[in-house]
Amino acid sequence: MVYTVFGLFLLPIASEFHWPRSSVSIVLLIVAVAGAIGFPIVGRTIDRHGARAVILSGIVAFAAAVSLVPLIDGSRLELYAAYALIGITGTIPSSVTFTKVIAGWFDRHRGLALGIVGGLGNGVGSAISPIYTQALIARHGWRAGYLGLALAILVVGWPVLFLLLRDPPMVARAGEQGAGSHRDATLAQARAGRIFWIILLAIALGAGCMTAVFAHVVPILTDRGIGTQRATLVLVVFSMVTAAWQVAVGSLLDRVPRPWVAAPFYGAALAGLLLLAWSNSFPRLLAAGALMGLGLGTEYGVLPYFLSRYYGLRHYGSISGAVYGIIVLIQGVTPFLMDLVFDLTGSYRAAIGAICVGLACGAWLILHLPRFDVVVHR
Repeated sequence: MVYTVFGLFLLPIASEFHWPRSSVSIVLLIVAVAGAIGFPIVGRTIDRHGARAVILSGIVAFAAAVSLVPLIDGSRLELYAAYALIGITGTIPSSVTFTKVIAGWFDRHRGLALGIVGGLGNGVGSAISPIYTQALIARHGWRAGYLGLALAILVVGWPVLFLLLRDPPMVARAGEQGAGSHRDATLAQARAGRIFWIILLAIALGAGCMTAVFAHVVPILTDRGIGTQRATLVLVVFSMVTAAWQVAVGSLLDRVPRPWVAAPFYGAALAGLLLLAWSNSFPRLLAAGALMGLGLGTEYGVLPYFLSRYYGLRHYGSISGAVYGIIVLIQGVTPFLMDLVFDLTGSYRAAIGAICVGLACGAWLILHLPRFDVVVHR
């Protein structure tokens, strides 16, 4: 509801107010800074008090924040303030809280369960929301697009969560059951080891780079003369493969619990990005979206699994909150840098080259992670 549709709002807002693109896309950096502050707080809160009540209140606040954006009237400060609220409230109904719940309910098939929630939940929502938003923008303008998003968050999200969401049993919240309980680590213990920093840097590089591309698929393609509808379809394929692959990679990790299985899919994202940058063939562009979806789906899918397997569940909220806070900060910086490069050079080519290097480095780091049965905080 923020990153996946941002590319659809970027050009209309910049055009209406005659602003440079970078002055609009900087809102993602504002969201990221707010997230970097909010995620650790939310993580510690759910460790202590559970997730249900926190999420239910947060989803109302998040919908209200999104509904403020259409009220801006030519003031960048108003836009930035609205997105700051989106960033703060968006940390509550987020991956930190949802993955804490799912990891507490599932052990043997945890990867699959996390993939279903992240993929079929967040991923399918990311695929549907651009279509839904583009239809609203085409008929009623970009302001109606934001109001439609706020309505969907409130009318769809809150009732489903109220009826179905339950915190896991106390034994699951206190730590992994059975033999896994010995690996519960505090945030301080996690940060003291190199594994924490390898995971953080590898996922930050991958997710940060691919989120920047995701936010700019439509501008990259329309700048080359490709129609908005076709560009949006490439974005939808990107979203759908991201969604489906989170389920697949989660199931793969349940069967082959080795972190290195994620590395080849960074390579797939790199290949897709090169296709996106240099091809004008629509079938090849769809293939590019699919390949990049394999990369982003892997990066989103492996993070909660890695953290829960290496560090246990007792302090999962605090650890994941710290990690997600930094990653979302990177995800906010990279789209802004892409538009800054565009404003300076008139092209995204230099930014795409840097992203290719980042993906290659992320794959190399993943290959340096140990097996999950290594107790990393002793």
